[in-house]
Amino acid sequence: MNRFLSKFSMFELIIIAMMAALGIATKPVVVPLAHIITGPLYIPGGAIAGGFYMMWIVLGAGLVGKRGTATLIAFVQAIMIIVTGVYGTHGVLSVATYTLPGFMVDILLLVMRSKGNSLSDCFLAGITANMSGTFLSNLVFFRLPLIPLILSLSSAALSGGLGGVIAFNIIKRFRKLNLMGIEGQGDGACE
Repeated sequence: MNRFLSKFSMFELIIIAMMAALGIATKPVVVPLAHIITGPLYIPGGAIAGGFYMMWIVLGAGLVGKRGTATLIAFVQAIMIIVTGVYGTHGVLSVATYTLPGFMVDILLLVMRSKGNSLSDCFLAGITANMSGTFLSNLVFFRLPLIPLILSLSSAALSGGLGGVIAFNIIKRFRKLNLMGIEGQGDGACE
């Protein structure tokens, strides 16, 4: 573990911790608002809200630009949830349900050979994070029938993609301000 963490600078570890904390802080605000829309449709609120709290995983991966960043952000979130007991009663299962979306983002970026700082990277990473989190939560907790599951995954893809677009726009702003030395990274989509 120490060898894995040594590839990150102290500044990058602070970014990772901040993204994890912001993801946890956003969830209790966004989920009740999403329940207003999803409740009558029998869709878990996290499917819609997830795009906006998974956005922090995508944003962290794009800002840091190193392999394993998304997994580390998600794992830190899981540890924070277990230690504080702030959100949910999933207990030790939180390690799996919180870490999988970050792991899937890292797998996607590895397959795409990308650092997660272009519009397409962030869009697909947001979709991947939210759909994997929604699917695993359904598998472990909800066990929805097929049609509501498909509707839930479709809405998860939509909100995850939107969260990815928001993350990309934040990364783009950081690039324009030349903060964190990320100017010029990516595919030039910001110019």
